[in-house]
Amino acid sequence: MSSNSLEDLKESYTDFLTNERFNYEDRILTAIDDYNVLSQRHGNIGWGCPRLKVNITELRSSKPLLEQRLRRDPLRHIRAIELACQDIALLSRPEYSKIAHDTQIKVGICGTIHATPSTPRSLNSSSLRELVCVEGVATRVSAIKPKIVTSVHYCPATNKHQSKKYVDATDPHLGLHAVDESGRELTDQIVSITSSVYPTKDSENNMLETEFGLSTFKDHQTMVLQEMPEKAPMGQLPRSIELILDDDLVDKVKPGDRVQIVGVYRALAVGGGGSGGGQSSTSGIFRTVVLVNNIQILGRDVSQLNFMPEDINTIKTLSKRSDIMDILGRSLSPSIFGHEVIKKALALQLLSGCEKNLENGTHLRGDINVLMVGDPSTAKSQLLRAVMTIAPLAVSTTGKGSSGVGLTAAVTSDPDTRERRLEAGAMVLADRGIVCVDEFDKMSEADRVAIHEAMEQQTVTIAKAGIHASLNARCSVLAAANPVYGQYDRRRRIQENIGLPDSLLSRFDLLFVVLDQLDPDADRRIASHVIRGHRYKNVNGHDSDYDDDDDSDDDMMMGSSSSSTPKPHSIWQRSRYQSLPKAGATGSGGSSTSTNAEDVLQHDFLRKYLHFAKTRIKPVLTEEARECIASRYAEMRGRQDERTLPV
Repeated sequence: MSSNSLEDLKESYTDFLTNERFNYEDRILTAIDDYNVLSQRHGNIGWGCPRLKVNITELRSSKPLLEQRLRRDPLRHIRAIELACQDIALLSRPEYSKIAHDTQIKVGICGTIHATPSTPRSLNSSSLRELVCVEGVATRVSAIKPKIVTSVHYCPATNKHQSKKYVDATDPHLGLHAVDESGRELTDQIVSITSSVYPTKDSENNMLETEFGLSTFKDHQTMVLQEMPEKAPMGQLPRSIELILDDDLVDKVKPGDRVQIVGVYRALAVGGGGSGGGQSSTSGIFRTVVLVNNIQILGRDVSQLNFMPEDINTIKTLSKRSDIMDILGRSLSPSIFGHEVIKKALALQLLSGCEKNLENGTHLRGDINVLMVGDPSTAKSQLLRAVMTIAPLAVSTTGKGSSGVGLTAAVTSDPDTRERRLEAGAMVLADRGIVCVDEFDKMSEADRVAIHEAMEQQTVTIAKAGIHASLNARCSVLAAANPVYGQYDRRRRIQENIGLPDSLLSRFDLLFVVLDQLDPDADRRIASHVIRGHRYKNVNGHDSDYDDDDDSDDDMMMGSSSSSTPKPHSIWQRSRYQSLPKAGATGSGGSSTSTNAEDVLQHDFLRKYLHFAKTRIKPVLTEEARECIASRYAEMRGRQDERTLPV
């Protein structure tokens, strides 16, 4: 057990930190300088603490056995790293000793902990007391509260001061050997939970007065992390885990943020007081939390797409074709017959427009909102599902299954502290993504009004229960609705059939009326299209939009090298839904266009193409296009003789 002592661990980590290969000595001094600048900016020397980021991958390459022990027993090792950093800082920066007693260097572990990050669902009993890396969406974030660390009390009778330290169930040093002022480990003392009651009398029964100005507090915040909607299994509720944030980690996350946190998964020894604080210890079930050590805010790009150099070249080559919109349209959902214009519109919605933030603070949204109104059984819901499988971030909801606060944001009451919390809704969680709302006409009027602001200003403003907040909801809305009379009545005007207020319709950029045409020739083509899709089954026994047989045969012929060397035509898949030949179907893209005139893009490549075009390409509006759009808009407005309806 000598190798597990604090002195041996400090020596091992000091050897790692002073290695010139990783340059951690300069990183420690930089962390202290950054802390001093932030403290001066806040006007408070005791604000937060310096935090050094230690990459566990570098430790794994230098000391693999030490890295394994760090993952298995993180609290003991993190304390040793912090003490080693403290000694290095005192040697390199002697003036740091003035604030070293009150401000100790904290360590944040970053890098790859396991092969893949965990989710709140995958945390189980085998992960307790180990270092974990968890990804998810922050749904509830509490207010910042001061937590007592050391209280100072004055006795008027004896004219003396005495102090008391407090340790609760979330303290990272709980269960470890105590450390004295000089940093030496006391093997005969264990850090245990103390009473949270202020002492009112000393040992001689004299009255004590609490000196709040001399007492030490730290910032404390709790947060609920929920697994990402796209990673939750179908038909199951998303799991959540509670996070404990202390010191400089507070106020880093707001509701709706996607974060990756590194921390220690721990079962609390006692409940948090009250009925909601945890079960009684007699049941053998304890409340579990993650003591956060490091926070990384993830971008909105959750597509997890891997771009190869061949993909970039193929995307640029494909973009020069004149029939690229036709290709994207028929590749969106080959199993759905017709709706060519709607499919192209949905492809443009996935590409989105250009967001503008003017100098005067005006925000012009770049996201496109689309509404489809029409007869039942015209594949409106299937188009919504197709968009959800392609979009990197998509949240699905229905009209009756969601309320106004569920779509925007809600103010809830925490059962433990009875304080108000802000909980993000579907449109806030889908920030930088797309929201699919089915059965849009079934929503009540009060709930529908709640999304007016989110669709135009792209923010959600909350002013209730003493909370005033504004959350980002920069998302596109794709809605599907049925007409007022169940089926579209051709004898009535379009305004009477839609039945939605003009204030809401003006927020939809594209509005499609989908009709069920009673035409024998069209019905025959639809029936042939559907039956042709049921002729083959894929490996899983389900219907597939694509014909994978050709690619698999080519792979077998090419041998094992096919995985490393992509085929030049590997982006194409032959659709089983061969449409009837149309005039001009050969296109104008040369021989490749005529060869792939009826083929569709692979699903993965279609996602790559749309993602690349949306994130990398910044189109510029030419003068000719501006003139064309302006004249076209004036012409459309001139045709609206009765009332202004954005159709």
